[in-house]
Amino acid sequence: MTGTTDTGKALDAPCSGPSVWRGGDLVNREEWILRLSPRHLAEIDSALGEARRRDLTLLKLTAADFPLPVLAGELERIARTLEHGRGFAIVKGLPVERLGEPAASTVFWGLGQHLGRPVPQNADGHMLGHVRDTGRSLTDPATRGYQTRAALPFHTDRTDLLALLPLRAPRTGGLTSLVSSAAVHNAVLDLRPDLAGRLYRTYFFDRREEHAPGETPYAAVPLVARPEGAPSMRYHRCYLESAQRFPQVPRLERADLELFDLIDDVAGSPEFRLDIDLQVGDLLLVNTRTVLHARAEFEDHAQPALKRHLLRLWLALPHRPRTEDARGGVTPRDVIRPRNAASQDETNPRRQP
Repeated sequence: MTGTTDTGKALDAPCSGPSVWRGGDLVNREEWILRLSPRHLAEIDSALGEARRRDLTLLKLTAADFPLPVLAGELERIARTLEHGRGFAIVKGLPVERLGEPAASTVFWGLGQHLGRPVPQNADGHMLGHVRDTGRSLTDPATRGYQTRAALPFHTDRTDLLALLPLRAPRTGGLTSLVSSAAVHNAVLDLRPDLAGRLYRTYFFDRREEHAPGETPYAAVPLVARPEGAPSMRYHRCYLESAQRFPQVPRLERADLELFDLIDDVAGSPEFRLDIDLQVGDLLLVNTRTVLHARAEFEDHAQPALKRHLLRLWLALPHRPRTEDARGGVTPRDVIRPRNAASQDETNPRRQP
């Protein structure tokens, strides 16, 4: 592999810094956890009251409408860690059962406003997502993983930051796992240097029938980009392989599948992954550029009112430059596209899969 980043570092040089970590080193440590104190909870209750007083619709609620005098500073510290550090954090102790779903949704949105800008999560333009089993299957190309109870192997989402808040837990299963994409990158370089160059190739991802008029049903994106020397990974094997259904998409080669196998094996190994048993009221925050996430299959409750349910936000980092893949969410189908939209490249943040 030849070439350098904008900082002059070789593309196939190992990554370093706080974004490179191994799950085995973080087990039983809590520097990535913020446990909400009574003062934090009082601030949240006060902010919720202020939001209700202003009587704004959820989508119009901003950080200024959800004031957090002390907690805002903690969230700012977390945001720095998400962008420049290990890339994930958990805020524990949100009283979602006491609040109920409508108020918990407002609190979740309000906290998210202090971290980034919400972007659409699907072609219907939904900004606040609901993660629950709908009975659908990933064999259907119009289905996405969050709509199923199936195991979801390590992947990234189409946004800068992922926020998840469990409202109800499944009967069994559903374990969340995280892995450092920089550590996976380094492992590929170490174990299979002959595959290293393929990390930086452009691959084609299925949009899963969620593309706006004028957009192709697939998107071309590099697996790894290092515009500033740190790797930003885009990976979703299911979507990489289902994009092969389109005759216009180049065929995956044997070496590509070997690379995907290696990424999956490294990410899933106990040495590299960090397993997290998310509890109701745990707010998980993940920088999807630097951390891959996975979910185990789960079994749900029979009663509809008890079934697994998580709230989800996709957030764009407020100060990130629009470079190789700004991950601006899914373009809503009702967005009017420019006449030459089909010829625009993937640097347009509204065109990511």
